[in-house]
Amino acid sequence: MRILITNDDGINAPGLATLTAIAHDVAGPHGEVWTVAPAFEQSGVGHCISYAAPTMIAKLSDRRYAAEGSPADCVLAGLYDVMKDARPDLILSGVNRGNNAADNTLYSGTIGAIIEAAIQGVKGIALSQFFGPDNRDLDDPFEAAAKHGAATVRALLDKGIWTTDAYKIFYNVNFPPVAAADVKGMKVASQGFRENTRFGMQPETAPNGRRFLWVTGGPQDEPTGDGTDVNANLDGYTSITPMRADLTAHDMLADLTDRLK
Repeated sequence: MRILITNDDGINAPGLATLTAIAHDVAGPHGEVWTVAPAFEQSGVGHCISYAAPTMIAKLSDRRYAAEGSPADCVLAGLYDVMKDARPDLILSGVNRGNNAADNTLYSGTIGAIIEAAIQGVKGIALSQFFGPDNRDLDDPFEAAAKHGAATVRALLDKGIWTTDAYKIFYNVNFPPVAAADVKGMKVASQGFRENTRFGMQPETAPNGRRFLWVTGGPQDEPTGDGTDVNANLDGYTSITPMRADLTAHDMLADLTDRLK
């Protein structure tokens, strides 16, 4: 198996080292793991592509590249430059430093990479590690992902649903904020919504008198509804959410058609 990996935390992020080990485990001794990751952190860029500017790419070592662009740019670079002669069978993104569950999903560069994978017709899985008081101070706060990541990817490759329609299914995986030994298993879950968590802006004045705005976040332990990703994670389960990039509210089409006649 040929696997392309990327992330949004950058080429030197510890989570990418965890993903590299997961990918080698899944690819097997005769497989290949290729890395094309952002040269600098690209958290929060979503499915952004550098449409109006070129992307510089540098080879760091065998099958390892850094690109000055977004995670989606890295997927495009992998498919159309680095691996153009033999496409990957699978694209993995992560392991993100922090959860990409609930509304975080909408901003995530980790997810953006896998949206691009699906649009390009390649199987894709996003992997993120939820942090909390039970794991953030461990010697390896990514240990839940490190221990259970390969088995989770294999389960999705073997038993997951992989569609052939235009907006193909991809998967969002979040490992719970617990030690590896305390992970209870996997749960298929829908994308939740944190009612009391929003991004905002905090103004500050720099010593030179210039005014800046900092993006602020909210509490990540805010529960979501039953059967959703955050609740599964806070209960000690790895959440698996099937997704597609079709943003149409299909349940509204018929009603809206009748209203606008």
